[in-house]
Amino acid sequence: MLLSPKDEEEKLILSTVDELMKKYDEIYWLNKDQRREFPVEFFNDFMSLGLGSILIPIEYGGAGKGIRLACLILYLINVRGGNSYFVHGQYYTTALLVRHSNKKLKDKYFKDIGKGEKVLSLALTEPDVGSDTTRMKTIAEKVGDKYIVNGHKIFISRLKYTDFIILVARTTPYERVEKKTDGITLFLVDLREGRKGIEMREIRTMSNTDAYEVFIDNLEIPEENVIGEVGKGFYHLLDLLNTERFMIAAELIGNAEWFINKAVDYAKNRVVFGKPIGSFKGVQFPIAKVYAELKALVSYFNEGLSLAEEGKDTKLIGNYANISKYLAAEIAWEAGNVTMDIYGGYGYAVETGIERKFRETRLYKVAPVSQNLILAYIAHHMLGLPRSY
Repeated sequence: MLLSPKDEEEKLILSTVDELMKKYDEIYWLNKDQRREFPVEFFNDFMSLGLGSILIPIEYGGAGKGIRLACLILYLINVRGGNSYFVHGQYYTTALLVRHSNKKLKDKYFKDIGKGEKVLSLALTEPDVGSDTTRMKTIAEKVGDKYIVNGHKIFISRLKYTDFIILVARTTPYERVEKKTDGITLFLVDLREGRKGIEMREIRTMSNTDAYEVFIDNLEIPEENVIGEVGKGFYHLLDLLNTERFMIAAELIGNAEWFINKAVDYAKNRVVFGKPIGSFKGVQFPIAKVYAELKALVSYFNEGLSLAEEGKDTKLIGNYANISKYLAAEIAWEAGNVTMDIYGGYGYAVETGIERKFRETRLYKVAPVSQNLILAYIAHHMLGLPRSY
């Protein structure tokens, strides 16, 4: 339902993903969910096929592709019944590094990342701050040729399996900046050198997320591992967040389509009172309604994604990214509810996989940005209404 591959190379990459998903079918994902296990086998195959490094420039061993193809891959994983949560961070973090890392940093790390063997995670969210990023309390203090970092992060994904963290910290305290978005800096933390200064605690969540609370105590980071410009990390972060929202939208479009496919198939084959239940308007109309909403969203999403690849207007791209994520979360959740209703009690059974996807989809009504915060963004930035924060 999303954009078609634009050349033979993209077609080959997507066919590789399709074949991968035949190996890692819905039963695999259901078992991983029930056991609350990281999908190590899938992840290793995904990386070994070079799918984790498609955004890395060709000169560093990657495919040199854009976020459009990354979105298509994430969509395809979900529409085939998988859970792309475990690999999406590889893409939006890589997109940030490609755009904002200096040549020295790229020369040092990109070949390793480009081999598709290294896992990346983002450490942004804090327990007492939430979406108010500018008030983060994690502090990085310059001492000689390194930074000493102390702070507390939460809901950091895949940390147990991570080689590199993009760590967001204040290099100038909030109280000492004239503009609240200044004074934030991004760092690339190489965990291959050890995890001294980092303690973590796994957070058990509603779905299988492999998320952690992180305590940072005198973590040392070389000065050369600063990403972009010191004190301007918030503006670099906006690129990542817009990219992330497009990718989350693509995943949710995949989930919505998966739900619709399940609902249609069941409605055609389930016979009650001598007729397939799909012949009843009470079953037909809810599916048709959410399908129509999804088709409209896909057109809007594709339009925004084309602008994002051009990268010309950050504000306009932000509008498309936020609205796409908002609508995708709403429509995927509606599609899940419709499918659950059509399956009836059977949809509540674990073996159908519907309740798994239901839980996985619900996450994105609150993360990585809540629906209400997006509505506030639309009100403030697009409608010109007075700010609420």
